[in-house]
Amino acid sequence: MQTTAPRIIGPSDAQEGFLGSIGVRFMVDGAEADQRFSLVEHPMSPRALAAPLHLHTREDEYSYVLQGRMGALLGDDVVEAGPGDLVFKPRNQWHTFWNAGDEPCRILEIISPAGFEQFFRELDALGGAMAADPEALARLNERYGQEMQIDSVPELVQRFGLRIGERLAGGWTPVA
Repeated sequence: MQTTAPRIIGPSDAQEGFLGSIGVRFMVDGAEADQRFSLVEHPMSPRALAAPLHLHTREDEYSYVLQGRMGALLGDDVVEAGPGDLVFKPRNQWHTFWNAGDEPCRILEIISPAGFEQFFRELDALGGAMAADPEALARLNERYGQEMQIDSVPELVQRFGLRIGERLAGGWTPVA
């Protein structure tokens, strides 16, 4: 078992990236938590779709809303969550999520077990899901045990009044 020294991660700490429609800030890597979980922050611009419809085969995700409104399609259910709410996205369930409001939204994404945070690093390097070479994206999804329906984006954008998000200017600002 790996022992990690205690640390504080401030608002300007941690590596940041952009996944093509939402941001990512790497807060706790799996290696730091003996692969039990990882933690990232996802800042989302107003009305931004986070990802195409997708399914994880290896991990569960928990989205804790810090700021704004997060919408999610979980199987056939549409939910909306606000600050202090936790949304459980179990493995093997088709899902996606988005900023459901006209103000920025920030969520903490807990991934258990760890490992999928590395997918975000590699996706950032490819320029995001929409810009990535389709074959490279398919290989990335396969390596991480994820299925993704890129062709779901236009229907999701229309159905929920969304758009492809933009990188938020000014970095990550703590909620007052």
